[in-house]
Amino acid sequence: MSINDITPGPKEPQFWYNLQTGQVEEGEGQSVSSHLWGPFPTRGEAEAAMEKAQARNEAWENDGWNN
Repeated sequence: MSINDITPGPKEPQFWYNLQTGQVEEGEGQSVSSHLWGPFPTRGEAEAAMEKAQARNEAWENDGWNN
């Protein structure tokens, strides 16, 4: 539970990346939570989630930490 769950008033939309389908979903409850990665504040950030993760993984592999 986050502070947004208990704060009254309008809430900003949150976006989730579905790891199983590769689709972005707005709001919670559409898919099984174990298939979702997020939340992200914008649709664009959710759409770029896997590319960003891949870039971070490659950077981690190339910086010598695993040697």
